[in-house]
Amino acid sequence: MRSTRWIVLGGCFLAYLFDALEIVLLSLSLPAIRHDMGLSATQAGLLATATLLGIGVSSVAGGYVADNFGRKKALIASLVVFGVFTAALAVVPNFAVFLILRFLAGIGLGAVWSVVSAYVVETWPSRHRGRAAAFVISAFPAGGALAAVVSGQFLPDWRLMFLVAGTAVVMPVLVVLVFFRESADWVAHKVQRTDHAVTVRDVLSGSLRRTTLLGTLMAALALTGYWGATTWLPTYLTAERGLPAGDVALFVTILNLGMFLGYNGFGMLADRVGRRRTIILTLLGVALTLPVYAFTTHQASLLWLGPLFGAFTAFFGIFGSYLGELFPTRARATGAGFCFNVGRGISAFAPFGLAGLAGVVGFSGGLLVCAGFFALAALATLLLPRTGAQEPVADRLEVEAGT
Repeated sequence: MRSTRWIVLGGCFLAYLFDALEIVLLSLSLPAIRHDMGLSATQAGLLATATLLGIGVSSVAGGYVADNFGRKKALIASLVVFGVFTAALAVVPNFAVFLILRFLAGIGLGAVWSVVSAYVVETWPSRHRGRAAAFVISAFPAGGALAAVVSGQFLPDWRLMFLVAGTAVVMPVLVVLVFFRESADWVAHKVQRTDHAVTVRDVLSGSLRRTTLLGTLMAALALTGYWGATTWLPTYLTAERGLPAGDVALFVTILNLGMFLGYNGFGMLADRVGRRRTIILTLLGVALTLPVYAFTTHQASLLWLGPLFGAFTAFFGIFGSYLGELFPTRARATGAGFCFNVGRGISAFAPFGLAGLAGVVGFSGGLLVCAGFFALAALATLLLPRTGAQEPVADRLEVEAGT
């Protein structure tokens, strides 16, 4: 059992690393894509939005497959989907097809989060679950750093870059295929419950409805603030604070370093003081950090506040264990995936919203609005139950209810 959990930890980290790599590569390659295909800024932004909308749809598709056919099959399918549609960008003929391929890739990209979160919750004991889930999700900033290296090697040839990146997904696919076992918790619950397939309807009705809606609200508010701020922070630093372009590259690097350290540090804290408390702490931390960015003019301070801001985005990593524990095993991937990925889908419009707002109040004012979203997310989290007991809260409630 112990060796199984470490295999799951490493394999899920690798899977999410490639997930993050594919997402960040698009952002880094947009200038080259715009030049080659003659796209406007709005069209380029729609490519990112299409990806996030696909991720939102994955909350239904990915969760359904994982809860009804198994975590292992769902993870392999998710990796194959985004790998194939990413590689297909090498021969994309026009903007319309590009949009479709990014939407389809997004379905696979979002489903990975749902499955790896469920896998970690079901293979790691409660006392280590927070740090385990946070470590897996810390693959996102690691994937961002890897994307910077990969793009530097391939751009401006973005077609070859996506072909290689999509094809390379075969590595995590093989790891899961060869070394992963199906989740024992899922197998046990599948044997007990053969009455009907799990669908989104199950998490939007009965005792789970309130949890699902509040969890989705929490994720939507937090991720709207996150994508709004992180998308435009580099632009804000150069346009409104005069930071040199070279320093912005350094900012992005140390921001990702802060994220990686914060995810893992706060993950350990979550195992000590609880998932919900730690999420609230990090949300309030990032809500207080953004106003500092909005009012600080000292360039060195702005640069080195990056790791602090990045560290407080650790709520991103803790969501994996917390949301998974809110739902019973039979509907874990569907419920947690719905909350997180619908939240991501809603947040797809945050970069556009902040861009429009910046035209009125500037990017500094936009950052203050993002801080407000983080504060509201903390309030929404207060309305959700605590987790962290030996057995996920939803499973305990089902047992107590005799279901």
